[in-house]
Amino acid sequence: MSYTSTMLEGLEYSQAHFPTVIVNDGSVGTLDQATTWISENLSSLKKELSSTGAILFRGFPVTNAESYDAFFSAFNYANFTYKESLSNAVRINHTELVFTANEAPKDVEIFLHNEMAQTPIYPSIISLFCENAAEKGGATALCRSDSVYDQLAQKEPELTDKLERLGIKYTTTMPKEDSPESGQGRSWRSTLGVKSVDQAEDKLRSLDYSWRWGEDGSLVAQTAALPAIKTLEGGRKVFFNQIVAAYQGWKGVKEDPSCALCFGDDSAFPVSFLENVVSIAKSLSFDLEWQDGDVAIVDNHLAMHGRLPYSGERKRKVLVVLGK
Repeated sequence: MSYTSTMLEGLEYSQAHFPTVIVNDGSVGTLDQATTWISENLSSLKKELSSTGAILFRGFPVTNAESYDAFFSAFNYANFTYKESLSNAVRINHTELVFTANEAPKDVEIFLHNEMAQTPIYPSIISLFCENAAEKGGATALCRSDSVYDQLAQKEPELTDKLERLGIKYTTTMPKEDSPESGQGRSWRSTLGVKSVDQAEDKLRSLDYSWRWGEDGSLVAQTAALPAIKTLEGGRKVFFNQIVAAYQGWKGVKEDPSCALCFGDDSAFPVSFLENVVSIAKSLSFDLEWQDGDVAIVDNHLAMHGRLPYSGERKRKVLVVLGK
């Protein structure tokens, strides 16, 4: 459900609205005016974000990576650098804060997920800026994580409770070398920020991972049990994980979920449960159809996001900043 406001008039801080859309009424004409406006209304904007989970800013003077950097910086979030993350998605930095969204090919769908929830290190805020919208397709899908939890708990109460109690373990394969043509092509050296096998094993040990090395030099690593359902301040429970993305998009997982996903006690996920998760998330998702200059800010705990395939000659360019 989309909720449109002309600037800040009529914001209701209502969880029923998703996402919030704030359209520049023409009173903000320059980047300096935009950052001043954000600073002056920061408490209201953050209150709205904590209620709905996502805000789209449309018609503001943001045109490139540098202006986007300044626009996002006005929100005063601590920077979460891509370098410090354990994400295995391939990204390219444009400024110290700003980097590309997942560089997967345009015909590849990136399924709904909470950013980096498959690792013990993740941001609390994810922001997206559309410098160039695709000719066709390329929407960013958004889905409220609390709504997914509520419906899943009603449909699958026992397994949802088990997931909350035991958490989830993820197994990922990191290639020996970076593979930009893959949505998960970041090598183990790049992912872990190391230069040698010994350093990699030290890093994995410090993170409480288990691992094995492939004959081709790849690294297969499994996390310790990580939370998959969280309780936020105020008692809201959220479905916080990468189950949808892993089951639908990770190589081989649809055929054999146990190769990448299991409960925290190592027991297997029933396929019927995974199918119900996907169905519920899909029914609750909202496709954000980008326009040039749009900026979205998403609470990573409250909302999942993904990317639909796109086509056409115009290069889609969506940039990202992460915050703590």
